[in-house]
Amino acid sequence: MYLGIDLGTSGVKSILIDDDQTIVGEQSSRPLEISRPHRCWSEQDPDLWWNAVCESLDGLAAHHGPALASVRGIGLSGQMYGATVLDASDKPLRPAILWNDTRTEKQCADLEVRAPDVRRIAGRKPTPGVTATKLAWLRDNEPHVFDQVAHVLLPKDYIRLMLSGDKASDMADSSGTMWMDVAARTWSDTLLDATDMRRSQMPTLYEGTEATGLLRGQLADRWGIKRRPVIAAGGGDNACGACGTGVIHDGEGTLSLGTSGVLFVAMNNARPSPDHAIETLCHSVPGVWHQMSVILSATSCVNWLARLVKRPAADLVAELGTVLQAPSSVVFVPFLDGCWSPRNNAEIRGALIGLQHSSGDEELTRAVLQGVAFALLECADAFRTTGTSIDTLLAIGGGSRSDVWLSMISTCFGVELRVPEASELGAAFGAARLGMIASTGADVSDVLTPPKINRTISPVRDLARAYSDAYRTWLSVIPEVRRVSLAVRAGTA
Repeated sequence: MYLGIDLGTSGVKSILIDDDQTIVGEQSSRPLEISRPHRCWSEQDPDLWWNAVCESLDGLAAHHGPALASVRGIGLSGQMYGATVLDASDKPLRPAILWNDTRTEKQCADLEVRAPDVRRIAGRKPTPGVTATKLAWLRDNEPHVFDQVAHVLLPKDYIRLMLSGDKASDMADSSGTMWMDVAARTWSDTLLDATDMRRSQMPTLYEGTEATGLLRGQLADRWGIKRRPVIAAGGGDNACGACGTGVIHDGEGTLSLGTSGVLFVAMNNARPSPDHAIETLCHSVPGVWHQMSVILSATSCVNWLARLVKRPAADLVAELGTVLQAPSSVVFVPFLDGCWSPRNNAEIRGALIGLQHSSGDEELTRAVLQGVAFALLECADAFRTTGTSIDTLLAIGGGSRSDVWLSMISTCFGVELRVPEASELGAAFGAARLGMIASTGADVSDVLTPPKINRTISPVRDLARAYSDAYRTWLSVIPEVRRVSLAVRAGTA
């Protein structure tokens, strides 16, 4: 048996797979809360993560004890970019600053001044979400904390520390910190120096398929595991999701509709994008890279609307049916947490434009889905400017349960979307697969195979022009929405 643990923003998912990669057990934790004490801030207490992991694994032990007892390998996946700062005794110094925290715009500009070659080394331009600028913010705003930082770990690597005592990370997750030379797959002294950090504060780097240590004996006893399993380096949630869906070859891609929206395409070489906020990162698989673009709010936009109208999100989406209709006349800008990619714009916020007395729940829901689709299309267009070809994509994440949303995105992109089985478990499943490779030494291509396809969504050609026109309208309003967002913040609107 092999165990995959995925530390998400909203909770922990753990799954067990057998030697045939059949899922034999799964367990989720209770939801995790995010603290937003100030505008642009997003934080979580690392102790909440560990408690959620323990809750998840306690549940697996209670319901799938015999299977858990025979686990040989563990893989870790998790939310990316979070800055977990530890003191010399490995205790968190403050709440972790999360991936969707956008307070570091000033530090991004400063990093480009201090390291003019940052885009070539890190594969992208600095954006507020990355780990490096978070530490620079601590340096500038909480020097009493910064001076005590002995180690910095990404969220899933804090879980690794708790599980095994090892300070280690994988290439894929760490290449998002903006401290790595992505092409060379190692820490960059130039980028570390630019944020006044040292290699000694960084975890040891491994490929995602490699073992970083063993589960602590007392934890193996707690969960009834017969022998101490190896723990694979794993990856960030998106790289592990790609491992779960077998996206490890050049040109293959995924579209993830979760809390955030992610476009991911595997590549056989590092391909920096200096002109857009597109990430070129290492994959969890040796010798493979990937290009990735993230919009900070995807299904969270639907959940926001659900709270606003006081109805379940699933009911709102279900009312749209399964057949794609013409575009909504209401324009929705989905940047509720700012825009990270492909435009680096932390100050822009969301907007609803074109409301009428007749605008009801159905019209607003269609507008919200459409706004997210257009934000993802902007990412795809930026990919294409770098020479990336997007021919077909696997759709994963909770939002992939909506055929009408997928049909809208497929029509906007002009590409076919394939929905794999168990798509919402992609990251945890991919982590379990990496645990299998680390513990058995199996060949990557034999384990990370493509999934069975549940259904295929094709573009609605008759509506392609209408959505293209609506997309151009959406693009045209972005500068004004940004202007108003800045004016509102400054109190001059």
